[in-house]
Amino acid sequence: MVDAAALFEQFNQINVLIVGDVMIDRYLTGEVNRVSPEAPVPVVQFQRSEDRLGGAANVALNINALGATPYLCSVIGTDEDSKRFLDLLPPQSLSAKGILQSPERVTTVKTRVMAGNQHLLRIDREVTSDISDREHQQLLETIREILDTKGIRIILFQDYNKGVLTQRLIRDVMMEAIRRDLPTAVDPKYHNFWAYKHVTLFKPNLKEIRAQVPGPVETHLDSLQQASLYIREKLGNAYTMITLSEKGLFLDAQGKTTLLPTQPRSVADVSGAGDTVISIVSIGLALNIDMEQVGILANLAGGQVCEHVGVVPVNKEQLLREYEDFLKKS
Repeated sequence: MVDAAALFEQFNQINVLIVGDVMIDRYLTGEVNRVSPEAPVPVVQFQRSEDRLGGAANVALNINALGATPYLCSVIGTDEDSKRFLDLLPPQSLSAKGILQSPERVTTVKTRVMAGNQHLLRIDREVTSDISDREHQQLLETIREILDTKGIRIILFQDYNKGVLTQRLIRDVMMEAIRRDLPTAVDPKYHNFWAYKHVTLFKPNLKEIRAQVPGPVETHLDSLQQASLYIREKLGNAYTMITLSEKGLFLDAQGKTTLLPTQPRSVADVSGAGDTVISIVSIGLALNIDMEQVGILANLAGGQVCEHVGVVPVNKEQLLREYEDFLKKS
């Protein structure tokens, strides 16, 4: 049997470079007791506001929670929300070294209006145009400095189509990874889906795959194998992982394809589950752990965060207990 505790201790050895779109997840929570007389909408009696790190910053939270060290690289604005974003980093032991501020950008904020555990409305404030040539060069120089000095073991691309991961930046950072013989992992989005040539591990979800791959993609092994083959022909990636929501995940690794079902859960909110999955996968890839083992861990971790309302990072101790229980039963 795998010594799960010893495996989890190895997480602490890994430095991860994360490049992508960061944001603030803002929660406005209140109580609904009536409908507005002005329009057929609920009236929310405001109770509290909470800001959390989101997007690629939530991936950094997950990497940190697992015991590894994240180095987060992105571009934010110089607005009031940028100050708030930077203020959220130190309490989570995250460095702002790789965060660039630009007067040309707006700091992305997703504001969710909640009544108890019910999600009523989301308001997005963002700029999604590509970063400028100047911002690109500054960010690339920062990334190279971190790669030169911080003992990075893997590069993780976390794409939310907010303009940081341009085709040019993806290409330049991928070339750095190849030159330094570093593995790479990507959680892609629509616009630059096929830009990640030669990535080590590609992790889209089912909705993204269905939008990009010709023909229907179903959640059975034969269909997913065909989709994975199409991806490999386009990207030249070594591994493919496709998250399937409540149906678990599909893994194509080392000549073997597997469907890993989810464990029974009380699901409250699926927000952020993909961030947790790619975090586990990246650490496993950096440690050269068997990919099926990584997939099992990712499935457990993604399910765990779905039990909480809002975007939250994984709990390492709970994950270890669940993994040990899984090994005993298997």
